[in-house]
Amino acid sequence: MANTIRSLSRRCISALHSANNSLRGRAIADNNRNTNAYDVIVIGAGHAGCEAGLVCARLGMKTAMFCTDIDSVAMMPCNPSIGGTGKGHLVREVDALGGEMGLNIDKTFIQSKMLNTSKGPAVHSLRAQADKEKYHQAMLTTIREQENLDLIEDEVTKLLVDNFDKNAKGSDDSARKIKGVRTSDGSGYTCDAAVICTGTFLAGKIFIGDYVKVSGPAGLRPATKLGENLKELGFPIRRFKTGTPARMHKDTLNYDAMKEQLGDEKIVPFSFMNEDKTFDIDQISCWLSYTNEITHKIILDNIEKSAMYSGNIVGVGPRYCPSIEDKVSRFKDRKRHQLFVEPEGTDTDLMYIQGMSSSLPEDVQHAFYATIPGLEHAEILSPAYAIEYDCADPLALKPSLESKIVEGLFCAGQFNGSSGYEEAAAQGLIAGINAASKLKGKEPLVLRRDQAYIGVLIDDLVTKGTNEPYRIMTSRAEYRLLLRQDNADRRLTEIGYRYGTVTEERYQRYLQKKEHVDSEIERLRSKRTDIASFREFLLRHESAEVSEDIANQTFAEALRRPAIFYDDLVEIDDETRPELTENEKTEVEVMLKYDGYIQKQINEVEKMVSLEDKKLSENLDYNSIGGLRLEARQKLSMIKPMTVGQASRISGVSPADINVLLVYLEKEMRSK
Repeated sequence: MANTIRSLSRRCISALHSANNSLRGRAIADNNRNTNAYDVIVIGAGHAGCEAGLVCARLGMKTAMFCTDIDSVAMMPCNPSIGGTGKGHLVREVDALGGEMGLNIDKTFIQSKMLNTSKGPAVHSLRAQADKEKYHQAMLTTIREQENLDLIEDEVTKLLVDNFDKNAKGSDDSARKIKGVRTSDGSGYTCDAAVICTGTFLAGKIFIGDYVKVSGPAGLRPATKLGENLKELGFPIRRFKTGTPARMHKDTLNYDAMKEQLGDEKIVPFSFMNEDKTFDIDQISCWLSYTNEITHKIILDNIEKSAMYSGNIVGVGPRYCPSIEDKVSRFKDRKRHQLFVEPEGTDTDLMYIQGMSSSLPEDVQHAFYATIPGLEHAEILSPAYAIEYDCADPLALKPSLESKIVEGLFCAGQFNGSSGYEEAAAQGLIAGINAASKLKGKEPLVLRRDQAYIGVLIDDLVTKGTNEPYRIMTSRAEYRLLLRQDNADRRLTEIGYRYGTVTEERYQRYLQKKEHVDSEIERLRSKRTDIASFREFLLRHESAEVSEDIANQTFAEALRRPAIFYDDLVEIDDETRPELTENEKTEVEVMLKYDGYIQKQINEVEKMVSLEDKKLSENLDYNSIGGLRLEARQKLSMIKPMTVGQASRISGVSPADINVLLVYLEKEMRSK
C-alpha cells in the first residue's frame, strides 16, 4: 500500500507542474546579453522578486532577475487570489508607491469582493479571485517589456562576497559586501547590490504522508545549494513550513450541495490608476461548504500518518493558516469547519479547496474529502501537501531590509519569515527601492507604522522578529483609522514620487484627486442651511434626536451622524456641487464622519514620531550606557535599532530603558 501511495504521489506532484496546461518554451526577456555585469541582481521571481526587479529597472538600474523555472514568475502555488483582510491594504499601498501587483490583478481577476463591509472603513479589505495562469502571463509580459531588466532561468548557488573567507577566523563582518552571484552552470554575474527573494524554493521539500520529495512549490525545481552558502556567511537560517490543499476537477463537484458565493456587483479596482474604469466581466462564483464530525473522525483516526504529526516535518507552520489536521486536533469542540471551493481560472478545470491544506496520505485525503457536501464524488487532480523551506531570521536585517551581515544585500518575502503573496510584494518593492537608493547615494525608504501597513509589516519583522510564518492583520496596526485602504494614495504617492517610483501621470492624477477632496471638505466645513430645512432633513433621514443647537451646525457636522451620507446632502445643498468620483465621495465622507477619531490618532502619532526622530548610531555601544538593564543591553546590541522609537518596540526593552536612552542622547547633544 505504501508503495502505491508513493507512486501516486509522484504522479500527482508531477501533475501540479502541468495541470494548468501552461505554455512551454517561453522566451527569456532580453537574453542577448553582451556582459554579465549588473547594477542589481534579484534572486527569485515570485511576488517579491517581480516587484524588486521591476522597480530597480524602472529606477534606471541594469537589473537581472533569476528564477529556477520561468513558470515560477508571479506564480500562485497556494490560494489563487490577491488581497483579503489586511492584505488588501498592502496591495493598495504597493500600488500607491508605483508597484505592479494592483495593476496586474486588475487585468486578470475573475471575481472581486470587498470584505468586512459591515464594520468600519478601517478594516474594509478588497479581495479578488485571480485567473492563476493569466496573472502569471500578464506579469511575465510586463517583465519582458521592461527596459533594463533581464529575466534569466538559472539557479543561483552562491553569493560572491568581498572580504569573506569561510576558513578564516575572526574575519571582519563589517567589511563584507556583495559583489555578484554564481549560478548552477558555473557562470558568474557581478553586481553592486542584490535582493534575495527565494520564497519557498530554498531547500524546499514536499510532504504527503510518508512521501517526501525535494522540490519547490507545485513540483518546480528547488534551490538546493544557496542555503548552505548563506549559512557559511553567517545568516541565521531556520526551517518554516506552509501547506496547500487539494485541487479537484470542476465537473465532478455537486454544486447544489454547496452555497454559492457571488462577487460584488460594483467592482472596486486595486489600482488607483483604474478608479474611473468600468469593469465589464462575467464574474465566476466560488462555493461554500463545511466539514462534519465524520470528516473529523477520519482525520483523527489517521492523525499519526500526517507528516506534521509523524515528526517528518521539523519546520514551524503558520498559526493563522493551519492545516485541517491542526484545526480538527486543536479545536475538538468544533463540529464543523468551513471551506471554500474556488476556481483557478477561466481556462482550467482546477478548483482550489481553500481551508483544507493537509500533509495526510492521499488515501486518507480521498476518504475525508468524500465526506464533505459537494465533494462526495470529486476527482482529485493534485493532492494537498505541506512544503518545508529555509528562511532567515529577520532580526538580522536593517529597517531598510538590507542585511546586517553583507552590505548591499537586501532580503524580501518568505525568506524574511513572512507568508503571503501580498506581504512578499510589499517587501520586494521596498527592498528594490532601497537597493537602487543605496547605489544612487540616497537615504533608504523606511515607512513608519503610522504611514503604512508596509511599515507595520517590516517593523514587526526587523524589530520583533517572528518564530512562525508572519502574516499581516489589521489588528497589528495601532493606527488603523489612518491606514485605510481608500487613502493609501494620499499617504504614499508623494513619497513614491520623491523616490522616482511614481510616474508623472499617476502623480498628476493623485494631485487632482487630492485637490477635489480637500476643496470639498473645506466647503462642507463652512456650509450651512436654514434651521427649518436642516431640521426637516435630519428627521427625514431618521437621524439622532434633533437638538436646539442645530442652527450652528455645518454640513460637515451633519455627516458625522451615522444615518447621514454625502449623497444625502444634495437635498439641502443650494450650491452647485462639484462633480466628484465615487472614490472621492467616499474619501470626503470617511474623513469627515470619523474626523474626531482620526484627529485623536494623529495626536497619538505626533508623540510617537518624536521618538522616531531621535536617531541611534549603528555603532552605539549599549554596554557603556549606565542604567540599562542587562536584557536591554543584549537586545539593543543584537538588533541595533535605528531610532529610539524602534528601540521602544523591542521585546525586553522597558520604558525605563527608553528613558535611560533619552537621557544619554540629551547628554551627548549637550557635549557637542
